[in-house]
Amino acid sequence: MPWYKSTRASYYKHLFRNMIVTIIGVSFVPVFLVSFTIYYAFFTAYQEKINDHLMALVENHKKQIDSFLSNRLADILFLSESDSYGQFRDQAVLDANLHSLRNSYGGIFVDLGVVDADGHQVSYAGPFKLSNVNYADALWFKKVMRDQVVVSDVFLGLRGFPHFIVAVRRFEGDLPWVLRATIDFIAFNNMVENIRIGETGFAFILNKEGELQTKPRYNFNPAQGCYGQFLDCSKPITSDIHIDERRDELDNDIIYVTALLKNRDWALVYTQKRSDAMAEMRWAQRISIFIFVFGGISIVAMAFILSWRMVNRIAESDQAKEMMNKQVIESGKLASLGELAAGVAHEINNPVAIMVEEAGWIDDILTEPEYKNNHNIEELQRALKQINTQGKRCKDITTKLLSFARGSGSAIRNMQINEIIEEVITLSSQRAKYANIEMHSTLQPDLPEIRASETEMHQVFLNLVNNAIQAMEKNGGSDRTIHFKSYVRDGKIIVEVTDNGPGIPEAVLGRIFDPFFTTKPVGQGTGLGLSICYGIIRKMNGDIQVKSTVGEGTQFTIIFPIQ
Repeated sequence: MPWYKSTRASYYKHLFRNMIVTIIGVSFVPVFLVSFTIYYAFFTAYQEKINDHLMALVENHKKQIDSFLSNRLADILFLSESDSYGQFRDQAVLDANLHSLRNSYGGIFVDLGVVDADGHQVSYAGPFKLSNVNYADALWFKKVMRDQVVVSDVFLGLRGFPHFIVAVRRFEGDLPWVLRATIDFIAFNNMVENIRIGETGFAFILNKEGELQTKPRYNFNPAQGCYGQFLDCSKPITSDIHIDERRDELDNDIIYVTALLKNRDWALVYTQKRSDAMAEMRWAQRISIFIFVFGGISIVAMAFILSWRMVNRIAESDQAKEMMNKQVIESGKLASLGELAAGVAHEINNPVAIMVEEAGWIDDILTEPEYKNNHNIEELQRALKQINTQGKRCKDITTKLLSFARGSGSAIRNMQINEIIEEVITLSSQRAKYANIEMHSTLQPDLPEIRASETEMHQVFLNLVNNAIQAMEKNGGSDRTIHFKSYVRDGKIIVEVTDNGPGIPEAVLGRIFDPFFTTKPVGQGTGLGLSICYGIIRKMNGDIQVKSTVGEGTQFTIIFPIQ
């Protein structure tokens, strides 16, 4: 009987819930703590790894850009030392030098120009018409006249598109002159633009005033001020590499890595959405969540199954205990009934024995000569014979009743099952007669013996007979029978107990051997009879089966192993 259908269902449901909560709690708490600790450690380590990777990437490109600018400046410086001011003013010489630079560096150098001390470009080689241009007011010219070498900021100038200048100052006697070159902006911009990781990562260069020196891949307008306010210029900048995280106007977390280059005149800024930089982390996070959820579902399912099984076991144990208590009570009742039956049988045996003895004495008197000619002598002898026969029958019945009540046959021994059946028929025949039920038997002679308890065998067959009589008493009718049949088949002894009573409904047929299951009114049945019979037969390694059709009858088949 499932625990949720028992009379103590609320107790078992409460126990079931407590067990589930306990198992889930004991399982989930360490799993959660370990998972959270591992995730936090992994997240921290992965974030540090991303930051270190981005800083190393930006620092590497910073070195490449600084090296590019330094090398271009060194190229112009070396070129300025190869010829004199007078030679560079020769258009042919300047064209030849530009051609040599372009062949060596793949078009990075756009043009060359020679500028005198007053800022006039006295010689020019390149694709633009810039001869005799005056650069006296240009910032790069003022700086190169002051510092000897310069790499200018990006500006539009006379040509109308972004470019920057690399220039060196030389002297011809006491007069300074300048050799300048224009660097291809597209090649330089591509160098910066190639710094890219993921889908949202890109880089650009700013000067100290926050002005863009390259064209960003995406639309981006830096803030005005010191390095576009990516660095705090209110205090000394101690490192050339900085990493920071901010929220943009769309509430996205953005990682910014800033590296100072060109003697801190420029800042290389790399930016990327944090979600993009942590994409692999999110993938690992999703896998971890899936594993955690799957593990959680498994824990819950296992907690449910284990709790269900354990509560079932507890319920079965409680039911078995309850059944044993009821069996003890029933045994006590049977013991009291047995003592009463033993007393009654003993009291009846004494007068019956006297009656039989007196009948024998009267029979002896009737053999005397004075009674031989009595015309009633034959009737008297017939009556005495009947008294003697019925007295012996009463004695036999009381002997069997006394034996069954006292459990004198409780010991396990070899016995003939037919003898037990005949005794049960004898004990039950009077009750069956009063209920207008006939009892018959078809017993195969010379059956092999079985090894069993005589009392338990009586209990099994009496229970089946009593149930059949009670069922047929309720319905009434005529031609009601209980039939016993015994035979050997397939090496086993088969006993069939068949009645033509009302039958058992199919809905309850599968439960008739369950403990405490009964279809009788409250107070008229314990529901233990067939359960005990089933237990007795199974204990003998036998089997008991039932077939029933409503309105036609019921047949119990008991299978005994042959010893």
